[in-house]
Amino acid sequence: MNGIDLNKYVFFKGMKSTHLDLLSNHVTKEVFKANEYIFKENEPASKFFLILKGKISVEMLSPEGKPFSIQTAKEGDILGWSWMIPPHQWKFSARVLEPAEMLIMDGAMLREKSKKDYELGYELFRRLADIFVQRLQATRQQLIMMYHGA
Repeated sequence: MNGIDLNKYVFFKGMKSTHLDLLSNHVTKEVFKANEYIFKENEPASKFFLILKGKISVEMLSPEGKPFSIQTAKEGDILGWSWMIPPHQWKFSARVLEPAEMLIMDGAMLREKSKKDYELGYELFRRLADIFVQRLQATRQQLIMMYHGA
């Protein structure tokens, strides 16, 4: 996609230019309305999102089946890592809080490219690991707050 400098976003900063070129040539841009779900927990995961504008609630289901927010993602944040980890199902839901504009990448294509280019795969996985930790910490904090009635 012409005109998008992925290197200016934290997730992509410092990646090799060949990897940035590959990624930027395989993105689409999409707009989402407030309250729209981008993806839902347990559905097949096949996409990777970079938030350009807006706020997104990262949610999970309570034992009663009600969604609750564990984190709010904003401009420059990445959504979606489940496309990388089998069985490729969303572990969380993502609901738009404020109208959002996002870049979307094909997760299946990225997995295939990563199998052929181990350096790309390593870079993506290493960077996604930071997101795993952020989501785990956010979930932990929410559970503590719920347990203590805060």
